[in-house]
Amino acid sequence: MLITLCYIYLWVRFQRYYTAVIRSALYRLSGGRRTFIFRELSREQRFRSPQSSSDDALFLKLGNKGIYITEPEACDDLSKWTLLGSSLVCGQRLESVAFIIEASSREKVPVSPHRTNKTVLNWSDYCLPLAYSPGQPYRAVAEASLENFSRLGVAFMEDCLHMENGLIPEKIVSVSLKESALKQLLEKQQSDGRRRLEAKRLSEPTEPPLSRKSSLRLERRASQEEPELPSEHQHMDGHHLHLSSCHECLELENSTILSVKFASAENISDLPDDIPDLPDDYASADDAEESVRLNASGKPPNVLVFTGGCEQQYQQIRSLLAECVDTERYTIYPLRPQTALSDPWPENTRLLVLATDQTLTPQLQLRFLSYLSQGGKVLGLSSTLCPAGLALRPRDLQKDQICRLSFTKANSAELQLSIVASGHVYERDGGSGDEVELWGEICAQDEREMAIVRVTHGADSGEAVLCQVRLETGPDAHDAHGSAGFSELKMSNARRYEVLTEILTSLGLSCELSEVPPHSPIYLLSTHQEQKDRFLCWLRQQTDRSAGVLRSAAGVLKVLWAGDEPPDLCDGERAFHTELSESFSEHFSLQTYQRHLQTQQLGQTVIYADITSTTMDLLDGLVSQAPQEVGLIAIAARQTQGKGRGGNAWLSPLGCAMFTLHLQVPLNSRLGQRLPFLQHLAALAVVESVRTLPGYEDIDLRLKWPNDIYYSNLMKLGGVLVNSSMMGQTFSLLIGCGFNVSNSNPTICINDLVRQQNREHGHSLDALDPAQLIARSVTLLERFVSDFQLRGPQALLPLYYSRWVHGGSRVRLWSEDGPEAEVLGLDENGFLQVNSGDQGVVSVQPDGNSFDMLRNLVVIKSS
Repeated sequence: MLITLCYIYLWVRFQRYYTAVIRSALYRLSGGRRTFIFRELSREQRFRSPQSSSDDALFLKLGNKGIYITEPEACDDLSKWTLLGSSLVCGQRLESVAFIIEASSREKVPVSPHRTNKTVLNWSDYCLPLAYSPGQPYRAVAEASLENFSRLGVAFMEDCLHMENGLIPEKIVSVSLKESALKQLLEKQQSDGRRRLEAKRLSEPTEPPLSRKSSLRLERRASQEEPELPSEHQHMDGHHLHLSSCHECLELENSTILSVKFASAENISDLPDDIPDLPDDYASADDAEESVRLNASGKPPNVLVFTGGCEQQYQQIRSLLAECVDTERYTIYPLRPQTALSDPWPENTRLLVLATDQTLTPQLQLRFLSYLSQGGKVLGLSSTLCPAGLALRPRDLQKDQICRLSFTKANSAELQLSIVASGHVYERDGGSGDEVELWGEICAQDEREMAIVRVTHGADSGEAVLCQVRLETGPDAHDAHGSAGFSELKMSNARRYEVLTEILTSLGLSCELSEVPPHSPIYLLSTHQEQKDRFLCWLRQQTDRSAGVLRSAAGVLKVLWAGDEPPDLCDGERAFHTELSESFSEHFSLQTYQRHLQTQQLGQTVIYADITSTTMDLLDGLVSQAPQEVGLIAIAARQTQGKGRGGNAWLSPLGCAMFTLHLQVPLNSRLGQRLPFLQHLAALAVVESVRTLPGYEDIDLRLKWPNDIYYSNLMKLGGVLVNSSMMGQTFSLLIGCGFNVSNSNPTICINDLVRQQNREHGHSLDALDPAQLIARSVTLLERFVSDFQLRGPQALLPLYYSRWVHGGSRVRLWSEDGPEAEVLGLDENGFLQVNSGDQGVVSVQPDGNSFDMLRNLVVIKSS
């Protein structure tokens, strides 16, 4: 232990990688084995060299701050503390770090010049505050994930940790928080509340000086506050497959949360083709309470879309809004020109969207500005609406051309993205008028032009966000830009959605799903009756005969045999149908799957669900006992808790191909001795499932080490995850795979590439189907595994190298200052092999490492 600490100290002392060291130490010593203390040093400690320090607990020193590692400290008495809010729920909590933060209201010492470029973190955005103790020093107890606790610690060391009400953090101490202490505190508050009610509320409880923020978004007009660090979970997303936490995913894939924010619009019922007037049940919005879903009439608030009467444009905007906002909270209607001038729509509208670049008539201008002056909210998308204080200037040569947009978020973070220009920009007209804030600029060489502005109008807080870049149209709508333009716009597509949701949120709309969809029934499908009969025989033996249930990682499954009536399900139970109904799903075609599956065994017995936590859960607990020859595969249309490498989670949209396949491999076989190759074979099978189809050979799908599926070397659209366990002398393997087939937004999918191929080359290739590609991938994987077992790695490496993105590339290892190396290929075990001038030929294991495409790095992956 002492040697390890000395090595880490020398690394920090001379390389200054203190951020990685702090995170690594927290992960290694977490779980209550040690207490971490971040605190200010005394004057004597600041100028004492670490070698001469008599304090053996000092782990790291940075300026006037230090980190100490000591014996575990417990927090078992909160009797004199006050509960923060009502968010405390006693019971089992997710793995986290409990800590106490101490602060004072003394004047803050100015930040050192070398630290002024650091982003400020607001402490309560990265933890769950539980209780506080007022006085000097002020103390609060909270919980955070290991990752967020390390961020808070780093921000404290860099003088970049912000607390409300002028408090200055002085100390952070990780503690072992007793569950009993939390329960006693909750019971005490409830008891105190009852006594106060009995005393007829003679004394009201004071508000705590510190509260947990419900969002990272701040009001724009409070721009003088210190900026916050944007959350990693906003990038996530978007990407619909497993996320790595490297810089690449933060820049390109925007994963997890984007998939939650941009729900599919396919479930929104179509409006009639012609709506001359607003419907009779047109809802009235309750603007006094933004958090209330329904208004006084019991109807969702309204979002009106004005397109000048263009129905195609309305349907496009409606689909876009349905992907961005919670459609259970709002109803989207068209606003016709005549209706805009005659009906009393302003008092019934939560948001007005102006989505036409046609010149508005003076009457419409006056009507919309009147709505704005009365407290209305307006989103202008390439609209000619121009309140006082602004003027539109044409940029005719740049109309519908790709430009570079710089957008400032509410937390002062800057987003850079490529987008199509409208052909106009804003200018201040120099006269008195509405208050104008600049949110987005078009950047061209040394010139910056106003493209997105926020305008506040009137005493009733009317607000408009006006845009002169085409946020409303996706990359597929601009055929004239060619392949390079398509790629450029697609790489910025997730950020286009991020800008849209930022704007919609600032205008008072909710862009979060109100709830995760519930799990659907499970169905047993099969391509061969013989395998199905074997599985049913095994299933009868495993089912509890008295209750008729089967317990698995997917929950308690109520098994329904042929002829059984639909059961009454208890909480936590799911129906498992062993006989197929004709309308079991509109999202999966068994006929398509069966037609394209050409295997001897793999994938012939299907466990299917429209919505489930993960396909891994559907098989986990079954495969250890189920007969291998049935060829089990689990398939889902949507996953609510999908997992990727490093445990990152995502909510998948419709259009993803998602499956988990069971495979057994003998330990003493060629593949059993080189198991890391399996993820490479699975990813290769997905790529070849498309590129071996006649006419689809030039679809630019590639492989990125260790287990990602890419469009060219630009964007990720799929990935593979392999879980293994040993059963005697045999590996029992679950191969999880997911890739985007038809879900175009917010990132990219295979059918985007098919459409682009058709446009560029005049082809008429059909769109591909998830069931088709799953079946072809499983077929090819069985063939690849067989070839590998017969001839070893050389049977498939030439094909693998023809598809991967790393050939001949040069990278740096571990950091931007690390040694430079040339990528050679895969070694005999399936590890990445590189040639470093200093270290010679080095093999890099896939577990714990990731390939950062943007920075050309092989980096240690944070889990």
